[in-house]
This record gives sequence, structure tokens and C-alpha cells, in this order.
Amino acid sequence: MMQYNSTTGNWTGFTADSIEEAKHKNSDPHDAIQRALEKNILCTNNVDFVHHIDSAVISGPKIKLNSVKQPSDKHHSMLVCSAYDFYPKQIRLTWLRDGQEVTSAVSFSEVMPDGDFYYQIHSYLEYTPTRGEKITCMVEHFSLSEPMLQVWDPSLPASQQIQIILGVCGLMLGFAFITSGFIYYKKKFAAYITFCQERVLIDVADLPEAGASQQSEHTPELLVSMTI
Repeated sequence: MMQYNSTTGNWTGFTADSIEEAKHKNSDPHDAIQRALEKNILCTNNVDFVHHIDSAVISGPKIKLNSVKQPSDKHHSMLVCSAYDFYPKQIRLTWLRDGQEVTSAVSFSEVMPDGDFYYQIHSYLEYTPTRGEKITCMVEHFSLSEPMLQVWDPSLPASQQIQIILGVCGLMLGFAFITSGFIYYKKKFAAYITFCQERVLIDVADLPEAGASQQSEHTPELLVSMTI
């Protein structure tokens, strides 16, 4: 409802009642003395400790640069540059095209808390892809000694490349198994045809009666086929 600025020494109210209360506190000399005492006790005398705590939680941003497809317009693309897990909150994201800052077709999300003391932010760039151009997301943060540059690579991510390679290897392996099975089946079928051609198939009704002369040694082997 109210905020006190130790630099100006004034209260600021944000509601109708607190505005009136701020006027009262700003005109009270005892309130100014009390705030100056609190500033010395809480801030000035503990500035080294506060800096130590702050430096312990400082975290540099993790940057991700991705492409977002636009279903309504096939000629335009959108890049999103995301910064995660950084502290303190203040951060600056800038888009560069061939080293020059891009100011049009750029939008930003608010700096949002992750819920674990750190923050995240997202910046979007709508553009028309041009062959040979270099698009970069530049991130500036208190934790960085120099700006961090993330260059857009239109090639597939490494994870997707691995998936495609594994898929192609699987198809090739499956094709090899199918080919080997077909060759094996063809050889077995050819051997079976050769085996059957060396025998004469006759019906039971055509068999010679009992007492008939024995089979000549030149007569092909008889394979009896009976139908029940």
C-alpha cells in the first residue's frame, strides 16, 4: 500500500487511504528520524553481508534459440530466444541481423519468476529467411563479463539428427533381414522343385497288381500319392 524511498526521504501511497497516510508521515519529523535510524541499522551497517548474500545467488542465464513455424504464412518464420535460470532480474535481449540491431518485428515477454528464486524471459523475432544471413540473439546480464551471443543455426538439432540416423539404420537393417529371408526362401524353394522333379507321382489306382514284375533298375522311383 505504501513505499518509502530512503534516497528522497519520502513516503508514496498507492491507495486513497495510503496517500493520506503518506502525507501525514512526510510531514512528521519524528518519522524521518526513525527511517534514518532503520536505514543505518538494516542497510548501511550490513551492506557487506548483503553483497555477500547477493553474490552467492547470482546466476548467469541459460540461452536457447529455437524456430517457431507460422501456419498462416509459409513465407515468414519466427525465432524465439529464451533466457532461463538467471539472477538478478535485470537482463537485456537484443536481436542482431548480420551484426546490426533489429528493432522491427520484435516482441518480448515479461521477466517471469521460475518459482525457485530465478527468472526467465522470452524474445520473439518475425523474419523472412534469406540465404547467407546471420541472425544472433545477444544477451546482457550482470553475471556476464561480456554479452553472450547465440547464433541461429537453421540445421536440425543434434538430438533430431541422431533420431534420423537411428531411423535410417533401422530401415537398412530391416531391409537386410528381408532380403536375406527372400534369398533363403528362394534357394529352399528351388531345392524342393529339383527334389520333386526326380520322382514320378502316380495315383494308387495306377499301381501294378500283386505279382507283377519287379521295377527295373532304370525305372524312376515311385512316390505314392494317396487321397483319403
